[in-house]
Amino acid sequence: MEEKERYLDLPLEDVLGDRFGRYSKYIIQDRALPDARDGLKPVQRRILYAMHMDRNTADKPFRKSAKTVGNVIGNYHPHGDSSVYEAMIRQSQDWKMRHLLVQMHGNNGSIDGDPPAAMRYTEARLSKIASEMLMDIEKDTVDFMPNFDDSQEEPVVLPASYPNLLVNGSTGISSGYATDIPPHQLGEVIDAAIHQMENPDCTIDQLMTYIQGPDFPTGGIIQGVEGLKKAYETGKGKIILRGKAEVETVRGGREQIIITEIPYEVNKANLVKKMDELRLDRKVDGIAEVRDDTDRTGLRIVIELKKEANAKGILHFLYKNTDLQISYNLNMVAIFNKTPRLLSLKQMLEAYIKHQKEVVTRRTTYDLNKAKDRAHIVEGLIKAISVLDEVISTIRASKDKKHAKEQLQEKFQFSEPQSEAIVNLQLYRLTNTDITTLEKEAGELKKTIEKLTAILSSEKNLIKEIKKELRKIKKTYDDPRKTVIEEEIEDLKINLEVMVPSEDVRVSVTKEGYVKRSSLRSYAASNGEPPGMKETDRLLYSLELNTTDTLLIFTKKGSYLYLPVHILPEIRWKDSGQHVANLVTMDQDDEITQVVPVSQFDEEKYLLFATKNGMIKRSILKDYKAQRHSRALMAIKLKKDDELVYTALTDGSKDIFLASQLGYGLWYSEEEVSITGQRTAGVKAINLKPDDQVMSCQAFDPSNEPWIFLVTQRAAIKKMSLKSFEKTTRAKRGVIMLKELKRQPHRVAYVHMTASFDTVYVQATDGSIESATIKDLRTNDRYTNGSFLFDTSLKGEVYDSWVVKGDPPKTGDEEEKGLS
Repeated sequence: MEEKERYLDLPLEDVLGDRFGRYSKYIIQDRALPDARDGLKPVQRRILYAMHMDRNTADKPFRKSAKTVGNVIGNYHPHGDSSVYEAMIRQSQDWKMRHLLVQMHGNNGSIDGDPPAAMRYTEARLSKIASEMLMDIEKDTVDFMPNFDDSQEEPVVLPASYPNLLVNGSTGISSGYATDIPPHQLGEVIDAAIHQMENPDCTIDQLMTYIQGPDFPTGGIIQGVEGLKKAYETGKGKIILRGKAEVETVRGGREQIIITEIPYEVNKANLVKKMDELRLDRKVDGIAEVRDDTDRTGLRIVIELKKEANAKGILHFLYKNTDLQISYNLNMVAIFNKTPRLLSLKQMLEAYIKHQKEVVTRRTTYDLNKAKDRAHIVEGLIKAISVLDEVISTIRASKDKKHAKEQLQEKFQFSEPQSEAIVNLQLYRLTNTDITTLEKEAGELKKTIEKLTAILSSEKNLIKEIKKELRKIKKTYDDPRKTVIEEEIEDLKINLEVMVPSEDVRVSVTKEGYVKRSSLRSYAASNGEPPGMKETDRLLYSLELNTTDTLLIFTKKGSYLYLPVHILPEIRWKDSGQHVANLVTMDQDDEITQVVPVSQFDEEKYLLFATKNGMIKRSILKDYKAQRHSRALMAIKLKKDDELVYTALTDGSKDIFLASQLGYGLWYSEEEVSITGQRTAGVKAINLKPDDQVMSCQAFDPSNEPWIFLVTQRAAIKKMSLKSFEKTTRAKRGVIMLKELKRQPHRVAYVHMTASFDTVYVQATDGSIESATIKDLRTNDRYTNGSFLFDTSLKGEVYDSWVVKGDPPKTGDEEEKGLS
């Protein structure tokens, strides 16, 4: 029975909730968050107090860190030695702390993230300013509590004679709360605290005339006073923090970027590594070398630039793509009245001022009581010396010390402490001079008592005393501000030229989706041969472009791939390219239909789209400029079962010719198509019969009077004059272009707008290819089915068709210019 009572049967969620609640309370109050009064977490406070108790101070030699860590663990902080040593190390790192609280000899880590030496090697002592944190701690200035094993007492908070929470800042993560308080400039914080003591109803704006903003030990530049003001008003806000960089010109007209300060808590080695990776990966063009020239004289990162490089553009690129610029989020949480609170600047100063008032009041009371006690004793000693002979004879006549004290109290009305002092009096004090010394001391004590009583008598005097001490600290420890503050956040505009070396290249895209760019030298060496690709594949697009241009690749499912030319793989012309799916995420069963090169998105140009089910859409090119291009984007909104059959870049003055499978042709002006946005379906292009579909759409310049070349599925080809068609309006049925047959009727497979010297290629399902040159064909009217190019019973139906542009002969031979 008794055994059963030892165990409680409880639901897990109750037990977990209760235990986690206790754990959270402990983490929040006693580990991860700083106290609003002295700005220290328990482990930091215990380290400072242990060193103070050990007299390990700035005026004494350094002492082994292991000794201090052992003291802290043994007396106050029953946790791992590494966590105590790490906290101690942080307080000695001048790139983390604005004012060091611990001085250290030996390797205490570095801004590159190197680990410090083990605690058995390093030596430490309290810094001079840390002694100000502990000043007068023995004078009952703060409450003490028992340590973990009740063997000693430790302070609940340190007296802190300056606002350490703001001066050194704090960072920590507990359960449910995190804090990020940046360091500030000591003199500014003291001035603001004094102003708030004099004007308790002051505003944040008034305080910000003293505190410009955070002051990081690593310097740097803060941008965004708006975010700063918000943080000081609410406790939360965001600022931009960037390193300090300058552009210098070196011999030969080349430039280099010199970085002398980096943002707070950024690892310098990682920053340099990232910059060098950008150079190696050719993400940014123009960097010749990244070098870390940091030495004992200070931090210095040198970025050597190539000739003609745009230094400002590269610097902006580094700000945007590395930790040379970071956004720093202020989240000023501290323990205030035993509770975690998000504090405004005013509340933080308020917490400090309230604490100081209590500390100074308690210290003054302590000093006053001590002075009163001493004055009482001095008064007794003076009285005793005036009746010295009688006092001596009384003592001589007494049996022992106790009896002597009783006799003195009875005969001369001395109090107990006075009689104690008299019997302990040394004989040399009975000389003639001593009475004058005592009288002088009595006078000084009287003045001290008056002064201390005055401090306690009014709030005004108390504040005056606090201000006097703060000014003294400012005079002793103030140093110049390190961080520069700028009002506005600079908008980082990065030109493509900065990231990409401007270079003319040959770009090729195949029907199956293989892309590449080749150097013009590699292309020239091929003597006009097609690029390397699979036997089943064909070249869809090949043109000379610049690396700063962009390819828009459109697919059957109405998507488009945004491919800046510079991200295309650089491959020799005779080798096969890389599949677009390796560069951009897209549907596996999607197919490429068209490629549109773009050099400038801000031109007044339009993209024209036509779909299988007879929709047409015109959109402004600018809408298709993408910021992120890691996956396929929507080009046109397609209904179910619809497909994109045609895309073209136009200037708004073209004509449009649509051809349907059943042989209808419709011609109208591009102006008929109204302009709609990127994510739209467009308008009706042609009035199709129920079982009909659009096979081809072409945008063309009517002044050139192109030939209409038609290919049927049965490999019949015909060349028609544009004049045999009548130009009408959008959404009509169009006119017939084939003669209807009862058996094996002809259906439109492809329609091309061609010039006289173009060659049309037609591929059969067996892979064989036949061709016809436009100038060699006779013109047909609309009501014929043309002539057969090959026998479909032997080779299969038409599988594909394309045009190769030709120039009129210059010297009798035709030159191939490029592909459509």
